[in-house]
Amino acid sequence: MRRETQNVLLVLLGGALLKLALTGTYLRYVKASLQPWLVVTGVVMVVLAAVAIVRDLRAGGRGHEGDQHGHDQHGHDQHEHAARSTWMLLLPVLAVFLISPPALGSDTVNRSDRNAAQESKVASGFAPLPDDEVIPLTITEFVTRTAWDDSGSLDDRTVKLTGFVVRKGDDVYVARLAISCCAADASPVKVLMTGLDFSPLPDDQWIEATGRVVPGSATKETAYVPTFTVSGVTPITPPEDTYES
Repeated sequence: MRRETQNVLLVLLGGALLKLALTGTYLRYVKASLQPWLVVTGVVMVVLAAVAIVRDLRAGGRGHEGDQHGHDQHGHDQHEHAARSTWMLLLPVLAVFLISPPALGSDTVNRSDRNAAQESKVASGFAPLPDDEVIPLTITEFVTRTAWDDSGSLDDRTVKLTGFVVRKGDDVYVARLAISCCAADASPVKVLMTGLDFSPLPDDQWIEATGRVVPGSATKETAYVPTFTVSGVTPITPPEDTYES
């Protein structure tokens, strides 16, 4: 592959990173704290490509032709293989600009039989909950408290959870995916919903669910999935950041 083409690919890759970072699309793949690193990486790639292009223009392409006159069949094969490998760099660029894969959802949750709270036991005590009539909690905090807080701080308290709908057999869950770094390490965290007719809600529909935990429902036998008696549910648009961290 010619150096000019390689430089253009480098510009496109850097531009793709900047597009992800500056439009908020990066939140489908990595946590929010990594945005500055994506911006820096994209800028560096574009600058490096620009410097290489300027140098090539100044050099007038001298010395470049010699790389293309090998008569050795083995060398020719290596050149073709390198060219094909370099073109593979175009695939993530096309994915960003043309496909833009969505964030992970219910299918990812259903492929795992574990709940993130299985690995989230807290050695120290939990912070006191506010005295609000309805307490908004992340699903991760809700599941962790119901599984490991022996004081029963959530018993008889009304909680609001935000997540997407997941169906498995006859069971309906409200779920999120928790990440430490990026979507590759996403772990499902879910709550079993009861108390209402959830049939109008399709898979992956984002909702705000209000209700109360069934005390003692998050146990090893239930894979630390608590049961949530829902008193109200409201469909919402997906948040900008669909993951919990």
